[in-house]
Amino acid sequence: MRIRTLIIFMLALTSTAFADRQPVLKQIALPHPYYYREMYLPQLTTGPSAVAWSPDSKEVVFSMAGSLWRQRLDSSTAVQLTAGPGYDYQPDWSRDGRWIVYVTYYKNAIELHALDLQNGQSKQLTSGGNVNVEPRFSPDGKRIAFVSTAHNGRFHIFAGDFSDGTLSNVQRLTGETRSSLPRYYYSQFDTEISPTWSPDGSELAFICNRGHIYGSGGFWRMKAQPGAEAHEIYYEETTWKARPDWSPDGTRLVYSSYLGRQWNQLWVIPAAGGDAFPLTYGEYDNTAPRWSPDGRHIAFISNRGGNTSLWIQDMPGGAQRQLASKQRRYLKPMGRLSITVLNESGKPTAARVFVLGSDQRAYSPDNAWMHADDSLDPAKQAFEAHYFHTLGHSDVTVPAGSVSVEVMKGFEYRVEKQDVTMAPNGQGGMTVHLHAIKWTDTTGNTPTKSGVARSQSTNNSHWISADLHVHMNYAGLYRNTPQHLVQQGEAENLDIIEDLVVNKEVRIPDIAYFRIGPDPASKPDMLLMQSQEFHTSYWGHLGLLNLTRNFLIPGYAAYPNTAAASLYPANADIADLAHAQGALVGYVHPFDTFPDPADPAPLTDELPVDVALGKVDYMEILGFSDHKSTAEVWYKLLNCGFHIPTGAGTDAMANFASLRGPVGLNRVYAQVPPGPTDIHRFLSSLRHGHTFATNGPLLRFSLGDQSLGGELKLAAGTSQVHFTAALRSIVPVDHLQVLCNGKVAREIPLSGKREAADAQGTLPISQSGWCILRAWNEKAELPVLDLYPYATTSPIYISLGGEPVRSAKDAAYFVAWIDRLSQGVNSYPGWRSAAEKQHVLKLLSDSRAIYAQQTK
Repeated sequence: MRIRTLIIFMLALTSTAFADRQPVLKQIALPHPYYYREMYLPQLTTGPSAVAWSPDSKEVVFSMAGSLWRQRLDSSTAVQLTAGPGYDYQPDWSRDGRWIVYVTYYKNAIELHALDLQNGQSKQLTSGGNVNVEPRFSPDGKRIAFVSTAHNGRFHIFAGDFSDGTLSNVQRLTGETRSSLPRYYYSQFDTEISPTWSPDGSELAFICNRGHIYGSGGFWRMKAQPGAEAHEIYYEETTWKARPDWSPDGTRLVYSSYLGRQWNQLWVIPAAGGDAFPLTYGEYDNTAPRWSPDGRHIAFISNRGGNTSLWIQDMPGGAQRQLASKQRRYLKPMGRLSITVLNESGKPTAARVFVLGSDQRAYSPDNAWMHADDSLDPAKQAFEAHYFHTLGHSDVTVPAGSVSVEVMKGFEYRVEKQDVTMAPNGQGGMTVHLHAIKWTDTTGNTPTKSGVARSQSTNNSHWISADLHVHMNYAGLYRNTPQHLVQQGEAENLDIIEDLVVNKEVRIPDIAYFRIGPDPASKPDMLLMQSQEFHTSYWGHLGLLNLTRNFLIPGYAAYPNTAAASLYPANADIADLAHAQGALVGYVHPFDTFPDPADPAPLTDELPVDVALGKVDYMEILGFSDHKSTAEVWYKLLNCGFHIPTGAGTDAMANFASLRGPVGLNRVYAQVPPGPTDIHRFLSSLRHGHTFATNGPLLRFSLGDQSLGGELKLAAGTSQVHFTAALRSIVPVDHLQVLCNGKVAREIPLSGKREAADAQGTLPISQSGWCILRAWNEKAELPVLDLYPYATTSPIYISLGGEPVRSAKDAAYFVAWIDRLSQGVNSYPGWRSAAEKQHVLKLLSDSRAIYAQQTK
């Protein structure tokens, strides 16, 4: 799970190198956008995502597949009300029955619209390019309350007067207060979200985090007037999804909560304040509740089947029933497109599929999980990329006209693109043949057991790929299972997925799945492992792979104002506990920017300490961070003589609709002996550095008689050492370089499509050290859904005349780093005892002494 403030990183990228790729809805000035984007902002799902009642309580309007739909409770037919040009969400129905207010995501903003049910026409209510969400009609229909970023880019509650399809006299109701609390995942500025009107229209209840460190806030009430005083009626830790709704009789608020559980369910509290009790139960999420105007039902969204679905619960009584849309009546002519994906053997195969309609909106099968990229290039894309995973055959309903289909399966098959024209009410078929990327016969490569020539495969070994950092469930819109996660891995052509079980605030969504050994959902060529991420926002996050006894508790440290506020256990202590269970320990998603110990900004990452003390088995050189910044720190550690292999992990929240992903976006390839996929052989290969990490380009590299992870021993003096290097890539590559001791030793020219290269030559070696091969781009390149394409091998180490690898300059850099850590430890207020503090200071002192020896 992510520990850096990604929005700060993205805003810092002012160079033209990354100017093409921008965060979705970048105007929001809040930290950790991957959380609120998924848990709070509306996302494209094929199932329902928000619901509202008609005034007579006999039908509902809901958002589904980016449009609004209307359906009676006694019907199985959904009638489409809107169909673009953007994606429409979050409807609310006026009490007179004429208007539906909703939000539209279009041109990288979210604006309010009102649909007139008398004529089917929509009118835009807001403009200005802000993010406006959660609109609610007042009971008399004369006002609309909503949340907007119009003030300083942060979420506050606004209200305006509504009349005949226009919104006027819009005013901000809530102020902006800056908190001194040590928040991390939430802004230093208080936010106010999820307004709901009292039945008499005089008050609003809402969620606000004023006075609290954790969560999106407690429950507050205020008069629905600017500047009115607000007061908190109830607090629990919420994470964006509470969305309270006032009961028609005015006595209760229904909301969604994970109180004491791993999953969100429906709860109620007295509107005047008091204790909460649950209305629903289950190991899945029930969210977005809305009380029917007659008070007899609650409609809500559930992911109990994996995808989102719409449910109705009787009040009282508790009987639940799904309101399924078995038939759909569309506004525009549609067609049915059948897509079949075949491998080189002509058999259906799982893959990732992008489908773009003639309206530039994304489409997928009615029951598929739609996923969205977290960034886009506004010059090239109307919206961020959306995709789904197919098992080999999918039927998609698309608008008449031109349809674009793109299919990919990991990095070992070429990306295939096809276009088709759909006739109104027509049916069409498309067969997509995948073609494996080939390596030339002169390399000595042979196909793996799957028939794909993975780089450097020989009769004595082959390469398998793994994503070392995945979260199966992490408070996203979907309900993932091991079986479905394995399907996601197969579609991305992975061999191993490490599901790092971790907390999300006070809960651990996947704790019930933690186990020793491969998950039962594993297949012979697709292993799913349940491992752990140790989660401290202070020292840096750790991946703990293949624990053999138990999950480590507590799973985090340095959480202010909790019993886990102490900086003990430090990561070094956790590494010892994990190693005692036979696990591998790695630092995950390390750095968004290159750390400067002279910069007054906080510097608390324990990485150089644990490397010096021998606690680190691998680093995610590719992860949810800036790969080049992370690599620069890695090079300095290698220059100090430490052997650190490259790993890679996406930090994919695999049950998110909007994610940094998909699973396998960042992966590590490991060279292993032939035979079935085996976790122990893979982990041994990872630990010994027989690896390369990538988000697209595939690499091969040798130096002298050594392959990746090996050590080349040479006599003292300068030697001319033979090297071989090769590249195959699904996208064009800008740079292919051999680096030795952190400096470019050879720039390998690329020509033509820049997707392949084979090179050999000699390198002058005059000192002990290391060499790697890396490939990278100046900017983003679709369909690689990352900052930029990047790949790196693990080092081949060099011993020249037995001289140790030393760098006084780099060692001094880490001495300064550790001195900053010591300053922070000495001033930290949350220690439980002096002994804990002294223990951690000794870890820092011992590691500092190791670096200091090289500075002499």
